[in-house]
Amino acid sequence: MAMKIRLARGGSKKRPHYAIVASDSRMPRDGRFIEKLGTYNPLLPKDSEDRVKMNAERVQYWLAQGAQATDRVARFLEAAGLKEKTERKNLKKGEPGKAAKERAEKRAAREAAANAPAEEAASE
Repeated sequence: MAMKIRLARGGSKKRPHYAIVASDSRMPRDGRFIEKLGTYNPLLPKDSEDRVKMNAERVQYWLAQGAQATDRVARFLEAAGLKEKTERKNLKKGEPGKAAKERAEKRAAREAAANAPAEEAASE
């Protein structure tokens, strides 16, 4: 059975509250889970102790059983020191789009043309 440690959403509209759960990866996000491991409240300030609460002992148990943490939960585990930090690469998203690249090229060409006469006058 493919196990995941992931977030299950609760709370009302525009007031999210998440449960950190161990579940079968084939189950729906908010559906059946095996065990509730903690909670996450994104509305609290980042420095609040109540923002992320989890039972570290049970999380370690599920990781030892082969459960894979989702990206968001893995970040919580890294912050808590339960999992080693992994390097993430976001190669495509940080790159500007085609139109932005064209604008940058035009801007660079204009600046080069504007600076060229000023450089010639300075050299003479």
